[in-house]
Amino acid sequence: MVVDLIGFGIVMPVLPFYAESYGADGMTLGLITTAYAAAQFACAPLWGRLSDRIGRRPVMLVTVAGTAAGLLALGLADSIAAIVAARLLGGAFAANLSVASAYIADVTPAQERTRWMGLLGASFGVGFVLGPAIGGALAPWGYHVPLLVAAGLAGLNWIHALVSLREPATHAGGAGETGALGRLGELRDPLVRRLCLVNLLFSLGVAQLEAMFAFFMMRRFGWDARAVAFLLVGMAVLMGAIQGGGMKALSARFADRSLVLLGSALLALGFFALPGASSLPLLLGALGLAAVGRAGAQPALMSLASLAAPPERRGAVMGAFQSAASLARVLGPLAAGWLFDRTIGGPFVLAGALLTAALAVAWGLPDRLAAPETVGEPRPA
Repeated sequence: MVVDLIGFGIVMPVLPFYAESYGADGMTLGLITTAYAAAQFACAPLWGRLSDRIGRRPVMLVTVAGTAAGLLALGLADSIAAIVAARLLGGAFAANLSVASAYIADVTPAQERTRWMGLLGASFGVGFVLGPAIGGALAPWGYHVPLLVAAGLAGLNWIHALVSLREPATHAGGAGETGALGRLGELRDPLVRRLCLVNLLFSLGVAQLEAMFAFFMMRRFGWDARAVAFLLVGMAVLMGAIQGGGMKALSARFADRSLVLLGSALLALGFFALPGASSLPLLLGALGLAAVGRAGAQPALMSLASLAAPPERRGAVMGAFQSAASLARVLGPLAAGWLFDRTIGGPFVLAGALLTAALAVAWGLPDRLAAPETVGEPRPA
């Protein structure tokens, strides 16, 4: 997942400038981002449930190979239409976070689940440190160059996974519907439904920053791809330090629900502060709040989701949970692009409001969950 996310991190700072070179405005960039997320939304439950049926390893191998193909197509794109097609392909196969999180849940005890989900979150931190740094360093050679390098890394990652990845011994095959019917079936559970709603609102807010941050920096401060990349690196270092080094201590001291609530509050404050950041120190302060909030809330929310289903349906539940985030990244960039073309601070005000709503919904979550071993085993409501 680290190498997978390095590839995603390479794309993040380069894609807005790559798209702008073909005439993209805020709404067009939102559509490009939405294409990627729409494919993730459609495919995340399919991959999760398929991994319940045939195993985690083969699904991971297929999705890593597809990620490489999508990045290659992106690096070779020569129009907005080709960029959109490449992002659709890449998004379809990048919807494997649900499988990776189910894999980790298969092989970790419940009492250490938040810690290990924190390390999965730290994969994002590492990917978003090295990825934007690589993308920013290679961008002066042409925006297609870092994208082709990302495709090469994904190909090497597939070889590594083929050799080293093993099917978890504790995985138990499951049955049930795939696709949209299965996803709706999982949402019949009130706890899963609440967790998915929190993740939807949380991800809708984060999507505002992800979609329009580069354009915001271009308009407000006149920054280029390299400068934006290294600011993203700084945020990723902070998030990685918390998720990789501090999450064990935080999860031992605070309940998962408390981490979700505090993280959502910090994110909301950071987003509300961004439109008024007229200087670099104010900007860094707002981004720092957002990074700390996201680093604390996301692993705790994933931990609660991983404990909300028995092992034989874990991939399905994590697929539904991940689909909520993917749906947010379908809708969020469209709203962000529309708002940005009218007022550049609009997406971040919306993000703050969405995180406030996520905090309100998360208030009703249980503090912690015990891992159920069978479908019928009760858990806190």
